[in-house]
Order: sequence, then C-alpha cells, then structure tokens
Amino acid sequence: MTASEAGDDLPPGVEPLDIDEPPAGPTDRLRGLWSPWRFANPPGLGSDGRPHANLPPDERTMFERIVQSDVPETETYIVHRGEHCFVLLNVFPYTVGHTMVLPNRGVPSIAELDDAEYTELWDLVRDTSAALRSALRPHGLNIGINEGEAGGGSVPDHLHVHVLPRWNADTNFMTTVAGLRILPMSLGDLWTRLRDNWPR
Repeated sequence: MTASEAGDDLPPGVEPLDIDEPPAGPTDRLRGLWSPWRFANPPGLGSDGRPHANLPPDERTMFERIVQSDVPETETYIVHRGEHCFVLLNVFPYTVGHTMVLPNRGVPSIAELDDAEYTELWDLVRDTSAALRSALRPHGLNIGINEGEAGGGSVPDHLHVHVLPRWNADTNFMTTVAGLRILPMSLGDLWTRLRDNWPR
C-alpha cells in the first residue's frame, strides 16, 4: 500500500505523509509531527462520527458545562459521577479507551484541589484503570496530567487526568505513514463497556 492509497480514507483537508519525499533540511534536526486528524470531524461529532454534547460556551469551563448539563450521558459520555469528580470519555481519543478523570469544579491546577477533591480524583483514576483493564485488556496504561498551556494542556482551565490504554505496537505504520488512527470501537460501545466493567 502506498502513502497515497493509505490516505484515501483521511478526513477532508488532511494530507498523508509523502514517504517518497525526503525531509527538507538536515535529517539530524527535530521535525514536527502533526495530528490535525484529531479535530477534523465536524462540530458536534466525536471521533466515530456520532453526535456528542456540543454545548454553547458561557463563563463556565467546557467540562463544567458538560457535567452540569441535562444532556443524556449517552451523549456527554460521562462514564461515572462521584461526589466531587467525574469520569469522561475523550471524544477525540489518541487510542481507543482514552478516558479523563476530572474534578466537578473547574480549577486549572492540582494545587487548587481541596482534600476531598484530591482524594476522590485519585480514587477514580484507580477505578478507571481497573475498568479499562477489565473491559479492554490492554498491555499497559498511560496516566498523566498536562497542567497549563506550557505543560501541554489543551483545555488548561480545567484540570484533568488522562488515562489511556496502550497495546504493544499500537503506534504502527498506519499512524506514522498514513496519518491514521485505527479506533476499533465506537464511543457509545466503549461507554457501555466501561460502565458494565466499573468497579462496584
């Protein structure tokens, strides 16, 4: 399969990497690896093309609008609600099962959590990890926080912990050459499976 053939299924406006063209400039320099496919879906649609909660902006953070909305959880993809924190599927996942654990209150830093929020946040990270392991049988997990814009946070006004299942060789030639991610499960199916496997 050539790069152009692999790129036939790319979203509009996303070009495949040309593997026949050598990189410009010295090859010992760092090159940027872009992933515009993450936001190539029409507004209001997740990575699987199905609708998700697309709430109008106001003074609250995006995640506060989601957790405080009356939108069904089948559209918000809230997997679990706690007293102080909640668990949410990422609608633009890096891998299938990409989940986030967040305080209900929009704070930008872990230092701003009170003791109850801090304790429940990490309890839910543990529960999310257990649910993902039970539901998807990954070989490993990435768990982390990107705090602040300089720390890589794409939504820096509301702290969130990423929990990503990983499989051996899940970053393969399809991603590297064609700019494609293979997500073999819809967000709705994943939401159901995680809820069914949530620790009781």
